[in-house]
Amino acid sequence: MSIFYLKDDWKNNRNNPKGLFIVTLFRFAQFFRRKPLVYITFPYLIIYRVLVEWILGCELPWGTKVGPGLTIYHGQSTIINDGAVIGANCTIRHCVTIGHKLTAQGCFQAPVIGDNVDIGAGALLIGFIVVGDNAVIGAGA
Repeated sequence: MSIFYLKDDWKNNRNNPKGLFIVTLFRFAQFFRRKPLVYITFPYLIIYRVLVEWILGCELPWGTKVGPGLTIYHGQSTIINDGAVIGANCTIRHCVTIGHKLTAQGCFQAPVIGDNVDIGAGALLIGFIVVGDNAVIGAGA
């Protein structure tokens, strides 16, 4: 369960308060989505969307599959599609787009990112892309 990933997330974001804030709110949003406590879940998910997406400018939907140890630097203009799969100990910098692509058959294809991947600022990963473990994606790629 993703709330148990908080220890790894906090360790990887210890000198990064904004990233720590975003990732912590994300993990609690995932938890509340799976454990629907009506009076807490709905208001929390709205607060999450307002704070993380509208104010901080980082689209990280609570339905996204993300492994432990996620590091987000800056977070501004970062867009991650909820169909994407992100492995453990990944680093994502600002202005990164990890999105899906609609095929001619009408199905969505989203990226799958392995473990220990470092994604540089401004990188675009669109469609069904498989990024292997320990890869480094340069800035603007």
